[in-house]
Amino acid sequence: MARLPRLTVPGYPHHLIQRGNNRQPIFGEDADYRFLLELLQQYARDFKVSIHSYVLMGNHFHLLATPETDKGLPAMMQAVGRRYVRYFNGRYGRSGTLWEGRYRSTLVQAERYLLACMVYIDLNPVRAGMVGEPAQYPWSSHRHYAGLGSDRLVTPHPLFWELGNTPFAREQAYADLIAHGLNRDVQQAFSDSTHRGWALGDPSYLAELGRRSGRRPTPLSKGRPKAQVRGIDLSPIKDADESGGMKLESDPI
Repeated sequence: MARLPRLTVPGYPHHLIQRGNNRQPIFGEDADYRFLLELLQQYARDFKVSIHSYVLMGNHFHLLATPETDKGLPAMMQAVGRRYVRYFNGRYGRSGTLWEGRYRSTLVQAERYLLACMVYIDLNPVRAGMVGEPAQYPWSSHRHYAGLGSDRLVTPHPLFWELGNTPFAREQAYADLIAHGLNRDVQQAFSDSTHRGWALGDPSYLAELGRRSGRRPTPLSKGRPKAQVRGIDLSPIKDADESGGMKLESDPI
C-alpha cells in the first residue's frame, strides 16, 4: 500500500521524531549534541519554525514545533539532517546514512495535548533510566521551562504563557505537570500517533485538519471504545493495522 504523504499544516504544533539507522547512536561526544542544537537554531530561524520543546537522546531526538509555512518544517529537517550527517561522518571517519529514513511526525491539538506532549518529551531521559529527574539531563528544553537557564532555541507556545502571570507561577505550574507525569496509556498514545503519522485531537480538530490537508488525519475506525486517561481524551487514537508498540520503559521514543 502506498504511503500517505506526511501531514504538515502551518500554524499547528507538530511532534517529530528522528531516529538513527538501526537505532545506532547519533551522538558520540557533547560537541555533537551542541552542533545539532546549533543547526536546529539556525534552520528553525531560516525556515520560520518555532521549536517549543526538544530532547536529544543517544540514538534519536524529539521536537515539538510549529511551522509558519507548509514547507518550513520539512525544509528545516532536511537541512539539519544533511548538514549533521556530513559533520558526523567527517568527525568519525564513517560514510553512508545516519538516519533510519524520513522523520516521523504528527499534529497535536494544542488545547488538549500540547502541554502533555511537552511533559512526554521532558520525561524521555527519565523513562530511559538516564536521570532521576528531567532537570538533571542537559540536552533538553526542560531547564528553560524550569527557570534554570535560558535556551535560545526555545520559543514557548502561547499555552505555556497561560500557565501563570509571572515567570515563577509558570515554572511552578509546569513543574506540577512534570511531577504529575503521564501514565503508560498516554505515553503510548503519543508514541503511536507520531510513529504512524496520525493526528491527535478531538473530532472537530481532526475534521478541520482533513479539510485543510485533503487527506485523512486518522485511521478508519474499528469501533475501539473511548478511553479517558488523566483528563486526556484518547478516543481519536485508533490503532489501524499495526501492533507491537515499543516498550517505553526500556526504549523511550
